[in-house]
Amino acid sequence: MVEQQKQKPEIPYLTRIQVLGAMGATAIILLIVAKLWLYFGNFSLFSWKLNQRELLLGVGLGFVITALSGLAYRLWTAYRKSADYYLEVVLKPLALPDLIWLGLLPGLSEELLFRGVILPALGSDHLAVIVSSLCFGVLHFSGSQQWPYVIWATIVGMILAYSALITGNLLVPIVAHIVTNWISSYLWKMWQLSAIKS
Repeated sequence: MVEQQKQKPEIPYLTRIQVLGAMGATAIILLIVAKLWLYFGNFSLFSWKLNQRELLLGVGLGFVITALSGLAYRLWTAYRKSADYYLEVVLKPLALPDLIWLGLLPGLSEELLFRGVILPALGSDHLAVIVSSLCFGVLHFSGSQQWPYVIWATIVGMILAYSALITGNLLVPIVAHIVTNWISSYLWKMWQLSAIKS
């Protein structure tokens, strides 16, 4: 029993304002880094064109990533523990309407930096996909026992990067990221609320 308590990471309890503030600050920092990299770099930003086909492709990809994440959650115990910790820290203090920001802020800022800027800056090839995805995964690191979550975020980063490369449209990973965050956070919140009621 004592051994289990030592292995379980202590969850830092944040307030709703702290979580929303951290999301907003992170989004602003990522946007500034992206703008600076674009300003000093010698490459073009991945374009994003609004069209129905690629909008639907992004929505579909978001559902696929969410389903894969659910599968990983059920089958991979270390990932489940890591995801529960991460989601407990980030989602527990938030109200349901706050989930809109949880989708939009990271979906826009992270995709602009990792798929819009870093991917083309590194050459838009397989190595660029790996490096940008590793950077994306590390962004989700929140403690020494969170490596399974980092690994999963890296895999998702690769899926999103290839969606940008294949379509040539940054809209696809942006929409997929937003949809994934919305669906998975909503399902987690509903699961938590039902657990509290029963």
